[in-house]
Amino acid sequence: MATAETDQTAVIEFLSDPASYGAGVAKVERCETHGAIVFLAGERAYKLKRAVSYAYMDFSTRALRRAMCEAELAVNRRAAPDLYLEVRAVVRDAGGKLRFGALTDSDAAVDPASLASQATPRQARDSLPHSTDKILDWVVVMRRFEQADLFEEMRKRGALTAPLMRRAAEAIAEFHRGADIRHDFGGAVGIRRVIDENAEVLTSWSGRPFDAGKIEDYERCSRAALTTLSPLLEARRENGFVRRCHGDLHLNNICLIGGEPVLFDAIEFSEEFSRIDVFYDLAFLLMDLEHRRLRPLANILFNRYLECSADFGGIAALPLFLSCRAAVRAHVMAALADRLAVEKRGPVLADAAALLNDAIALLKPSPPELVVLGGLSGTGKSTLARAIAPKLGRAPGAVILRSDVIRKRLWGVDVPARLPQEAYAAETTARVFAEIAQTSAKVLAAGHGVIADAVYGLPEERAQIEAVARDAGVRARTLWLEAPLAELERRVAARAGDASDATVEVVRWQAAMIAPPTEWRRVGVSGTEEDAAARVMAELGL
Repeated sequence: MATAETDQTAVIEFLSDPASYGAGVAKVERCETHGAIVFLAGERAYKLKRAVSYAYMDFSTRALRRAMCEAELAVNRRAAPDLYLEVRAVVRDAGGKLRFGALTDSDAAVDPASLASQATPRQARDSLPHSTDKILDWVVVMRRFEQADLFEEMRKRGALTAPLMRRAAEAIAEFHRGADIRHDFGGAVGIRRVIDENAEVLTSWSGRPFDAGKIEDYERCSRAALTTLSPLLEARRENGFVRRCHGDLHLNNICLIGGEPVLFDAIEFSEEFSRIDVFYDLAFLLMDLEHRRLRPLANILFNRYLECSADFGGIAALPLFLSCRAAVRAHVMAALADRLAVEKRGPVLADAAALLNDAIALLKPSPPELVVLGGLSGTGKSTLARAIAPKLGRAPGAVILRSDVIRKRLWGVDVPARLPQEAYAAETTARVFAEIAQTSAKVLAAGHGVIADAVYGLPEERAQIEAVARDAGVRARTLWLEAPLAELERRVAARAGDASDATVEVVRWQAAMIAPPTEWRRVGVSGTEEDAAARVMAELGL
């Protein structure tokens, strides 16, 4: 039975009425989740927290809802300061009329903006609340954006692109860099709690829609993975990779503001949900893309995040993180279906069951492979690596190690910056190839595929990367890409904003000085990118 603390009927009616927002608002749209209702009115969005109480989220009193509104504002201003504006009260005046107030320390509420806008001192005085005014609830006020600019809506209409994924990865990496380190959360204990809760909640939905045997498979596989990974998870916690993260980083919580990806709606109600490994934070978005059969985009996001963060140590834990995220989403979808009309439940329940299947499949090992793409500048190694990577190994595809990107990271500059000539001295180049070899070994040991992308013009460079595969006990497939010199010159001359600093003169020098390796498979890559990719993938059997 609803109480004064939990009955939000009047507040919802008020927020649903266009007249509540003044002139210029003709209609109010609503977006609902299990924890909140968002009212879209004019240029603003007003988020009301539902008076609900779950094991992990308690909004059952006005005081808790106020605290969580304030927390949401503070947490989300880190990534979206222009989106999150203020917290406002909804009050009932002495005459029984509802209106907006502002956050104050008393049970009455005053809106300073509305007072400042009054034409005369008397009008301002008349707008003050009477002592009998009472706060009914609280809302977070946000600047409204077009729903079409949500990544999830863009996904539905096929508007997500590779450049958007790269910029999203950059935004996430920057967000993680600035996040507070927490040694008191996460680690093996944190993931064990996730698995325990997943198993418990999934079991509560056994048979509707989850098969009991599938639940057992998920629990068995995830616990086995946790046993193996516990030392790594603890080491990451101790070394600062558990931070105050977003916690709910999926396609519906990223939007475009001014053409740039912005993270919003971060978790404010649970420290356990938000004080997590940065890779577990990233895993939600990767899982979302994977589930939507968008692995090429997931791979772009994944590799750009690695380029920005150099956090290759988290890769071994990624399958478990992805699986946990899929299992969480599975039981959330089951709960969502339970709130829908019977005739609308079928597709949602089917999606929930498919997510549990994903959670199991993501934990299945796949033999790691090393693919080496060598050749002169302009042969399209990096373009081909991006085409191959989603098809190689476990989700979200292979790690791409590109010599041009690594060289710039060693010099402390971003990808578009041009390096001085001394950055290409023999000593620096040796460091670049040593970095490729060492990182390849680390990623292969984590069970993940690698694509090494560099010219590989010297025999010792080729021998070094071949030794990595031998030492790891994995198959190495080494390809030498080639095309007519005039075509290479034309491609290099047309580049803009690329990580490579190669010029036409550099290509001519390479052609004169580098002899193709006789022991590598030679693949012609002239013509269109699509034709070249088809030939390379046929060579690799992909």
